[in-house]
Amino acid sequence: MSKSREPLVSLALYHAFKWSIVSPMLHAYFRVKIHGAENVPQSGPLLVVSNHASYFDPPIVSNCVLRPVAYMAKEELFKVPVLAQAIKLYGAYPVSRGAADRTAIRSALECIDNGWAVGVFLQGTRTNDGRITDPKRGAALLAAKAKAPILPVSLWGTEQILQKGSSIPRNVPITVRIGQVIDTPSSSNKEELQALTQKCADVINQMHDLGR
Repeated sequence: MSKSREPLVSLALYHAFKWSIVSPMLHAYFRVKIHGAENVPQSGPLLVVSNHASYFDPPIVSNCVLRPVAYMAKEELFKVPVLAQAIKLYGAYPVSRGAADRTAIRSALECIDNGWAVGVFLQGTRTNDGRITDPKRGAALLAAKAKAPILPVSLWGTEQILQKGSSIPRNVPITVRIGQVIDTPSSSNKEELQALTQKCADVINQMHDLGR
């Protein structure tokens, strides 16, 4: 999100899009169950980390944690008509393919400065079953730089929304579990970040194993 983007206007558009489209679809079509919403800090810096199994995960997470969450998105998506407008309204910020990590971190820190929480998928890519098997340290590093606590979130059932070869979302049941906040890393030490990353993965997988 660039400095030229007006935070108050962006937040207003975000909430309009959320309550008119995303939230009704999530509750009526996907019959979402949300556990642990009381664990979400409603102010201050926050990094939301979760598993990832569907393109639908960013708006689902953002809707369920009850505060605006910005996600990075490939720069190419911002050139697609309609989609570009939709993801901008929902807090996405562009990252160039192959760009250095510092570029993504700078954009994320800017979002946090503008009052958004920032969402990161702990494994970076989607997994077939929604479990995290190879967590990356990027989320912990970002939390250290932003001096932000980490909120672990588990998405269950989203891998079934789209079947291979289909562009129509299926009305499968979805469960979102929100864990206890994990304290901000005390340093950028590699060993500390690795231990914190594994802790996040373990917490998310344990919540995921609870199922529906």
